[in-house]
Amino acid sequence: MSRNSGRVGYDADKEIDAIVVPEGNGDGSGVMTGKGLDVGTANLLSAVHNHSGNPTVKRERNMFLEIPSEFQKNKKMLTQLNVPYVSYRERLFVLGDAAFNLANMFGKDVRRPMSDGFLHPQEKEAIPMLRFIVERLLGQPAAKDEPVFFCVPAASIDVQNDIIYHQGVIEGLLKKLGYTPHAINEGHAVVYSELAEEDFTGIGISCGGGMFNVCVSYKSIPAVTFSVCRGGDWIDQHVAKVMGVPPTRVTDMKEAPGLDLNQPRSREEEAIVLYYRNLIEYVLKNLAHRFAMAQDVPRFSDPVQIVVAGGSSMVGGFVDVFAEEMSKVELPLQVAGVRLAEEPLTSVVRGCLIAASME
Repeated sequence: MSRNSGRVGYDADKEIDAIVVPEGNGDGSGVMTGKGLDVGTANLLSAVHNHSGNPTVKRERNMFLEIPSEFQKNKKMLTQLNVPYVSYRERLFVLGDAAFNLANMFGKDVRRPMSDGFLHPQEKEAIPMLRFIVERLLGQPAAKDEPVFFCVPAASIDVQNDIIYHQGVIEGLLKKLGYTPHAINEGHAVVYSELAEEDFTGIGISCGGGMFNVCVSYKSIPAVTFSVCRGGDWIDQHVAKVMGVPPTRVTDMKEAPGLDLNQPRSREEEAIVLYYRNLIEYVLKNLAHRFAMAQDVPRFSDPVQIVVAGGSSMVGGFVDVFAEEMSKVELPLQVAGVRLAEEPLTSVVRGCLIAASME
């Protein structure tokens, strides 16, 4: 058990009593300085180069769960079970994957530092909990003012959101941890990680829990970027409502082996397919509209590749359904094809790490 004796972040963090986490996280032992950070609604991921020059990625669910007061004396047991938790304002919170597993086991709802791709405006503990998970993933800087490239959403087409505040909070959090922060568009990070062989020309789509982020890139330069405030959480919430189950149960069904959008096996899976198709159609129609309305967009002489990434793209049959829905939409450019990122869940953070290496 370890106690963080220094200042740990924003004003709310001053009230953290103790932070307990298994040892051995984030030793900053990469060959090259510079790290990547994917600040996602559902997942937080970090990436650093290891001694072989390859990226080492860590992941944690971006969520927490308050433990009832009658179990406050179980701190020792949580430590022995290697469960990360934080004692905050004399209350006990389990974090990350452990929070998700406990919530799913007992049919509870987890609490989220972020909502729809941004800091949750109604969640008072959002900043200190997010800071703790980020510190756990990144560890200490390997060098003074080590750069960290972190992803930020593009401006949303369907909801007014404050990117300036969200980006500023993440930058301040990283500075207090001793890093030099740099923001990169989330869809652009997919382009960096997946379209090198195409000279960074094509369309990168990050299919996250809170949002779908789209970037049309030409020679690594973003030509069109936008986001929609619908993602995996939107699917979970709607399926949960019509099926009468907790959203965490729907998330569990989506991540279970065997789910294929082409072959639903139950009413619940049919509902998941319905909302997936609706979301993909929504994104593609808005891509066609934004591309047609944008000014100073380069003309692509050759068909471009679309790469989809992110946790919500990992369900079976996603690329097939995407291609089917794309055939129904008239896009103002030729598409060579649609493919899934090599490592969908880590694509954005690996793109952030590539940007950090270039820096």
